[in-house]
Amino acid sequence: MTRQYFGTDGIRGEVGKFPIIPDFVMRLGYAAGRVLANHSETHAHGKPIVLIGKDTRVSGYLLEAALEAGFSAAGVDVMLCGPMPTPAVAYLTRTLRLSAGVVISASHNPYQDNGIKFFSANGDKLDDAVELEIEAALNEPMNCVDSAHLGKAKRLDDATGRYIEFCKSTFPTQLSLNGLKLVVDCAHGAAYHIAPHVFHELGAEVVSIGIHPNGKNINDGVGATAPKALIEKVKEEKAHLGIALDGDADRLQLVDHTGRLFNGDELLYLIAKARKEAGETVEGVVGTLMTNLAVEQAIQAEGIQFVRAKVGDRYVLEQLKEKGWLLGGEGSGHLICLDKHTTGDGIVAALQVLSAMKQSHQSLAELLQKVTLFPQTLNNVRYKAGYDWQSDTKLKDAVTAAEKELNGTGRVLIRASGTEPLLRVMVEAQNAQQAHDLAQKIGSVIPV
Repeated sequence: MTRQYFGTDGIRGEVGKFPIIPDFVMRLGYAAGRVLANHSETHAHGKPIVLIGKDTRVSGYLLEAALEAGFSAAGVDVMLCGPMPTPAVAYLTRTLRLSAGVVISASHNPYQDNGIKFFSANGDKLDDAVELEIEAALNEPMNCVDSAHLGKAKRLDDATGRYIEFCKSTFPTQLSLNGLKLVVDCAHGAAYHIAPHVFHELGAEVVSIGIHPNGKNINDGVGATAPKALIEKVKEEKAHLGIALDGDADRLQLVDHTGRLFNGDELLYLIAKARKEAGETVEGVVGTLMTNLAVEQAIQAEGIQFVRAKVGDRYVLEQLKEKGWLLGGEGSGHLICLDKHTTGDGIVAALQVLSAMKQSHQSLAELLQKVTLFPQTLNNVRYKAGYDWQSDTKLKDAVTAAEKELNGTGRVLIRASGTEPLLRVMVEAQNAQQAHDLAQKIGSVIPV
């Protein structure tokens, strides 16, 4: 059975357009509730209980109410925790022994979009089999249990405090952030009332931006996808470091005192290297098809295995579990440390980097002096209807010619967009002009 609604990270779209409409979201809650009820023997509380968290989009109120109604109709109890980072919902679901967690968020997208993603009782993304069960249940009529068995809802009042303490627990107890001045950018998103407290309570002087959500300003000129505001604030405040999260706080970008931006690829290498130097066993690291070649080479130079997963933190996590490794991530800033959390967490990842800096008494630039990222050119080429790019011999020949010219000093990657008739043409080379020119050559053979 193929997926009809679920993508790699739940169900997402523009609010008011199918499937992000109240009727569908209520039916989704009912379908998910029925699937959970069928597995009721696994519930610690005797009946299914679901935690619902959200980011700060104005549409969160609407979708939360629709989900709650659907779960209640299926006889599932609901806990509401209000605005909460995606990884916080995963943590609270696991620690409270609940049946599932649901996050209402479109992550780094603008406020007009929203989405629904699920976590299992263990704080993991739902298994494919369970998602397919939910999709099958969506095709059945929506009914309602009798009044005596309707689900009830209550608010989890101490969710913020619980999660702040969890984040702090991932930082070594013998260290503190004393003496560090940090600018923390919360993207007017789900961590606005959490991240500044975590870093402050660990000893840092904290200057916060992006902490005034109004329902429409999430990710708007702030956060991990718009780091210019953070760079300017770090320089203005003469801070040691800037920390940027996205709207649901599962991705991270860092800025040093000079305004230099460090992406997820560099931070993944830094964390792996710091652990090895601390005497920990680091068998391997999982990146993606987009991970910079310089980072792959630097990780391997440390005697650490490196493999690439498909783009998406879901696939990184699959590879980590398959190999029994702990560290993985993407250049976008999704960083996974499975000995700290079950999913990617921007705050926890930032604390791993800060720990490495404190233990080594080195700056970010010093810790990453052996890594110089290869220039990458990424072009999105719209192709004509019916074009079969995988069988196009001209495209294959262009890619082969580019790879021959690179001669092992770069990479070519062609990926199709999952939502538009676009081919993403990425060329990575030691020389920026060469990367640009080769990407243009390859793109020119694609029929538009």
